[in-house]
Amino acid sequence: MSKAIIAGVALMKFAKPGQHQPYRVAASQAIRAALKDAGMDAGQVQQAYGAYIYGDSTCAQHAMYDAFMTGIPLVNVNNNCSSGSSALFLARQAVQSEAVDCALAFGFEEMQAGALGSHWDDRESPFDNFIKVLDEKGYPDAPLALRCFGAAGHYYMNKYDAAVDLFAGIAVKTRRHATRNPFALFNTPITEEEVLNSPVVYMDYLTRLMCCPPTCGAAAAVVVSDKLAKKLGIRDGVELIAQAMATDTPASWDNPVNLVGADMTHRASLSVYEQAGLGPESVDVVELHDCFVVNEVVTYEALGLCAEGEATKFVKQGDNTYGGKMVVNPSGGLMSKGHPIGATGLAQCYELTVQLRGTAGARQVEKAEIALQHNLGLGGAVVVTMYRKA
Repeated sequence: MSKAIIAGVALMKFAKPGQHQPYRVAASQAIRAALKDAGMDAGQVQQAYGAYIYGDSTCAQHAMYDAFMTGIPLVNVNNNCSSGSSALFLARQAVQSEAVDCALAFGFEEMQAGALGSHWDDRESPFDNFIKVLDEKGYPDAPLALRCFGAAGHYYMNKYDAAVDLFAGIAVKTRRHATRNPFALFNTPITEEEVLNSPVVYMDYLTRLMCCPPTCGAAAAVVVSDKLAKKLGIRDGVELIAQAMATDTPASWDNPVNLVGADMTHRASLSVYEQAGLGPESVDVVELHDCFVVNEVVTYEALGLCAEGEATKFVKQGDNTYGGKMVVNPSGGLMSKGHPIGATGLAQCYELTVQLRGTAGARQVEKAEIALQHNLGLGGAVVVTMYRKA
């Protein structure tokens, strides 16, 4: 099997709904920029995977055609919030299996203001089981994502005697990182008091500044074989050394933390560590799916970055930021950079690629050699990926 190398990446700065470019424009710009970053042309791309969730079928074709029209196979990818990494997962498989030498993964989204909602109310929802679990456990009604992650935070605090200050501290850390990132949508510092005193949106603890905003934008990555990378003289490639996707099992219905992906994240991460022959202690920089700060806490433990129930200690010791064990979300994460769903996983790929290249500027993680990515979609699928300098 071939090695899979990230040869080029691109990220278009995300924007609030109403202040954005059409998805076709943003996505085609990202595709062109990723090819330019790789030093390649459209004729060398043999397959493509385009990720989004809001839009008619073949939106990916409409987006790619503005960049190039070479007649290659193109698959539209919808895996909820993990769509971008699912596209990368497919591109890596195509290259690693030697079906192709070059595959393009790109993602985009045009979102609407407000909470996420379904556009299909005339059929069963894929979240019926989620709603049933939350109803049985007595959690108040709310838009689904807010309700799921709000319940998870409430459960975590009760089980591990954690304080709401844990979530506030992560929000402050994330925004502090974002001040170094010109691509971040929100890059002004905030305090714990501001986080805790912002409007409460669920139960008695989850505030607006603990939730990521709806966002629009695009990102792309060019994945090539090691053979092609050598032929083209690509010297700043980043290798995808391990990757795993996992979906739900009946364990997801056991408790609110598993409901938001802790169990499937744990299973995917174990597969990645086994494939790579490296554990979480080897990781220097992480981009994880912090759609709510609650999920950052849950994911620390699911990925094995700290022991179960020890997120408070992990955060208080500063092990999630510069000077600690690893830097988590140097980009500012979904909380500060934004979360245009189809583009999110590829924006994470962009960040980790520039970190391992050593070209991340003011947010550069010193001596970064191993990177870990986590991208979660409820419903559900999670993709965990490990990178290293090629």
